[in-house]
Amino acid sequence: MNTQSYIEQLGEGAKLASRNISLSSLSQRNEFLKRLSEELSNSENIILKANQKDLVEAASKGLGESLLDRLRIDQAAIDRMIDSVWEVFNLPDPIGQIENLRNMPSGIKVGQMSVPIGVIGIIYESRPNVTIEAASLCVKSGNTVILRGGSEAISSNRCLAECISTALDQAKLPVKAVQLVETIDRAAVGSLLKLSECIDLIIPRGGKNLVARIAEEA
Repeated sequence: MNTQSYIEQLGEGAKLASRNISLSSLSQRNEFLKRLSEELSNSENIILKANQKDLVEAASKGLGESLLDRLRIDQAAIDRMIDSVWEVFNLPDPIGQIENLRNMPSGIKVGQMSVPIGVIGIIYESRPNVTIEAASLCVKSGNTVILRGGSEAISSNRCLAECISTALDQAKLPVKAVQLVETIDRAAVGSLLKLSECIDLIIPRGGKNLVARIAEEA
């Protein structure tokens, strides 16, 4: 399967999962977060081993120490990921919040209600913790997400994505609500940016070159 077809499949899966996530209850979404924290704790050794593989490969390719630091996961980093999941757990339900409610001359009340965006694509570099933070925030807010991390963190991100998928399944939410782009083909970013029929919002998290490319092509 070529990269374009693969990305299209991810988009179609995310779109199908979007309705279920947007209609899910707060308790169900919080159950996912609780299960995710447990999966991260139970998978510590697997995560550390996967990250070590990424670090060795990145060092062999000449990545600088600052980039290696961003890539590195240790016990403290896993603890911070778990803490970040609980921070999202403790946030109020963002869905259905009404603001600026006012009476109109006709007698009706008009306000602004927060609703899920739909399918979000997040493109980011180096830091594997973004995989957990992005998944937590998107599911909590009733959105599905396609995650495209840096190729240097592929083993770490695959491992973290497994934790996310298991937690979604345990919470009886569609596992395609959070999908990782598992190919390191650079063409995957361009394919994501062309997927306007499935993706409602693209978020870049990285350097100015990444942001400029997405601003130009999305």
